[in-house]
Amino acid sequence: MRVIEGATDSDERLRGLEAVTDAALSRLGVDELLTELLDRVFELLQVDTAVFLLLDPHARQLVATAAKGLDQEFRPGVRVPVGRGFAGRIARDRRPLIVDDIAEESDTSALVRGGGVRSLLGVPIFGGGQLAGVLHVGSVRPRAFSVTEVRLLEMVADRASVATHTRAGSVDRDTALALQRSLLPTALAEVPGVEMAARYLPGHDSGVGGDWYDVFTLPSGWLGVVVGDVSGHGLAAAVVMGRLRSALRAYALICSDPADALTLLDAKVHHFETGNLATVLYAMIPPSRDSIHISLAGHPPPVLVDADDHVGLLTAAPTDVPLGMGHPATGRRTTVVDFPPGALLVCYTDGLVERRRESIDVGLDRLCATVWPGEPDEVCTALMLVVGEERPTDDTALLAIRRSGPPARPEPRVLLDEPFDRAGVAALRRRVADEASRHGMPDDAADDFVAAVNEVMTNAIRHGGGAGTLRLLAEGPGLVSEIRDRGAGFPAATFLSRQERPTPSSTGGMGLWIAQQTSRMHIESGPTGTLVRITTAG
Repeated sequence: MRVIEGATDSDERLRGLEAVTDAALSRLGVDELLTELLDRVFELLQVDTAVFLLLDPHARQLVATAAKGLDQEFRPGVRVPVGRGFAGRIARDRRPLIVDDIAEESDTSALVRGGGVRSLLGVPIFGGGQLAGVLHVGSVRPRAFSVTEVRLLEMVADRASVATHTRAGSVDRDTALALQRSLLPTALAEVPGVEMAARYLPGHDSGVGGDWYDVFTLPSGWLGVVVGDVSGHGLAAAVVMGRLRSALRAYALICSDPADALTLLDAKVHHFETGNLATVLYAMIPPSRDSIHISLAGHPPPVLVDADDHVGLLTAAPTDVPLGMGHPATGRRTTVVDFPPGALLVCYTDGLVERRRESIDVGLDRLCATVWPGEPDEVCTALMLVVGEERPTDDTALLAIRRSGPPARPEPRVLLDEPFDRAGVAALRRRVADEASRHGMPDDAADDFVAAVNEVMTNAIRHGGGAGTLRLLAEGPGLVSEIRDRGAGFPAATFLSRQERPTPSSTGGMGLWIAQQTSRMHIESGPTGTLVRITTAG
């Protein structure tokens, strides 16, 4: 693989290409233009495949738009995440890339390997100084693309950038895209106490619809979080969406309860947006960031995944009727859920989970199985891959929020704190076994843990002055034993590595070996004594 930093060579072919494409651009539509450019690439570079992928900035994905030489292997609309695979790396790094031998390339997509390609060359497409897409070509015979050929392909990419502007040719589409850009920022503001990322994926040709996400800080320090979906698509749905977004921001300034804000928004829909329906999730997160206050107007519940167990669960917030359908008999409700440090909240519209000929429960299960409490941007990328390469049938808005900071650990609960000597080891061992049973440890794990504690107490008597102290702690789902003695050393410290199994004669028993295999062991030894801590897996 070779990265090309820049290319300066030129020849008559470059000037000829520029003249031909300039003439073509004045007469051709978008599809005809891309086809013409692919034909010129084949003629000038003598390649076997060529693919145009244009950037969808809100989804951060490249969309396969036109190709030559792939035949049945090419499907328009296939999406490639920025940063993934051959084309994704070109988009991420924004510079040409050459692969002399595709055997070195991990990308297995048909867009790259189709047609029996052996060597690859790709360049980014820019428009108005911004990344607009990627153009890559392939050769079925091994080939070392030259600097001049890189420059040729960059010339074609420059001309293709015109197509990205032409796609927004009509007044309605220009207006819709401007509205979308103003309401769906590609970057979220930095907010103390949380990390955030978002995606928007249109489900139709217009590129806009009624789905949106929004995050704002209120004067009180609370954080407002919104994900909504207006029925319909295109410019009409986007206009209604913009009105609801602005109205909800205004109501958020005067309402301290999400349900109250949605009640006012529902009245606005009934009075000013008659005939429209919308589902909305509105949540408020306090300055402490330790909880989330959620109200749902016909919207699917968000998923919350805890930093400790990594299990994504749908929040238990009840779903009230959508906006525009009439007032709910019980009034709109707000549910408060805990938001511990490291936890991740995923809010979305139904385009993420709904599939034709599939129950929505299947999509919700798939969502819960995919999320994890990682970097929000990485989680969003993974969830967009779940949507699949095919063009979705509905818009998708996605917002992930993770509370910053390490997970809060509760204070351990002391179960035992007892001195022991040779005569008291057996009785204390039985008490440890009883506590392990009460804590719900499986029999095999409890036996190993008790044997390990017994072995450490025995060693403390032999090598630590004939006595010691045992503390048994309940720490989360596991148990922790701390055995202290007055000895200055501990013979078992020499075989803590798992590479070398000790013999019974080297320690007087196998308890420490069992502990090493089933638990985490930590030893602190110094002039004032020795501490051995054994922690179960929980």
